Amino acid sequence: MGLTSRKLELLVALLAVASFVGTIWLWPKLSSRNWKALLGRVGTLLTSQLLSLMAIGLVANNWGGFYSSFSDLFGTDQGGATSIVDHTKPTSDGKGAGGVTVIDSKPVALQMGGASSNARGGTVEQVSIHGGSTDLDEPAFVYLPAGYKDPANAHKKYPVMIVFTGYPGTPENLVSRMKYPTIAAQAIYQKKMQPTVMVLMRPAVAMPRDNECQDIPGGPQAQTFFAKDLRRALATQYDISTDGKAWGVLGDSTGGYCALSLAMRAPDSFTAAVSLSGYYKAIQDSTTGDLFGGSQDLRNQADLMWRVQNLPPVPVSLLVTSSKTEADYKSTLAFIKAVSAKPPFTISSLMLESGGHNFNTWNQETPQALPWLASKLVVPNTAGT
Repeated sequence: MGLTSRKLELLVALLAVASFVGTIWLWPKLSSRNWKALLGRVGTLLTSQLLSLMAIGLVANNWGGFYSSFSDLFGTDQGGATSIVDHTKPTSDGKGAGGVTVIDSKPVALQMGGASSNARGGTVEQVSIHGGSTDLDEPAFVYLPAGYKDPANAHKKYPVMIVFTGYPGTPENLVSRMKYPTIAAQAIYQKKMQPTVMVLMRPAVAMPRDNECQDIPGGPQAQTFFAKDLRRALATQYDISTDGKAWGVLGDSTGGYCALSLAMRAPDSFTAAVSLSGYYKAIQDSTTGDLFGGSQDLRNQADLMWRVQNLPPVPVSLLVTSSKTEADYKSTLAFIKAVSAKPPFTISSLMLESGGHNFNTWNQETPQALPWLASKLVVPNTAGT
């Protein structure tokens, strides 16, 4: 029986119930004050509680699709060798720019064959970003590639990637668990991707609320913050291009939905997006509250399949990832089919044989996803970029 088997879930639940009943039945017999009775009481309690926790864990895992197998759970699942598949068929508001406050700065070490132990892969700066038109403040980490601070590159403009966590993730996870700066540094060193500035942040701009990157009527204007305010603020501090052709966005889970949504809804601001195990319709639950103010039109706008089927396609490149054992696999195939039939949309996919909704799966995908996204970013040779 596999980890997600209903038979396993039922078996463990029955064992948990049997253990609970057995504990009550045996308790009078274990009331003696000797070491055998004491061990018996401890053993029956631990067994009952362990089986109960296992039953709850299996139910929660099957509900959320976090781990698809025991090897996925224990981090030994490598997902199966795979590569990106291209499904393309031949064929000024007067508001302030906002700003960035740098809190801390640390070097990124290259840890790979061929690089010396002292080799540097760039710099990660911890920052606070203020949106000039939305008046939102968000914490983030900014990765600056090797050579960024070299005087020889003083007039160079860099492309930019926004990298999102899921909800309710923290930007620290993108550095410590997903290791985006390290992966980018290695890819740049190996000339698999161009030097790129990365902004690592969460997609929720008013925690603890999950705003699904929407401009909420009477609430936080998340889409405006990410599509407009963010680039203006970063341009006050960093040598980046502000042209939409030089900007891409990537994320996992909620961040994956946000990446696709922002690119599809603001194609002048983003030229490409990557969704790692993302979904295709804004969630509404107790964490989001009312996102649309009762408007069916706004609800439709946040449904990416509805947009593909009912609105003119836009010239953005999309990459979606999943695995054959993830809950979103079928919806991802449907999205690929719909988008691939609507140029100038272009869409590619990265499908693993197995993997769940977790860091282990996404860590297998990012070494290919980052270079793919970087390859779509172009810094125009025009004034003002």
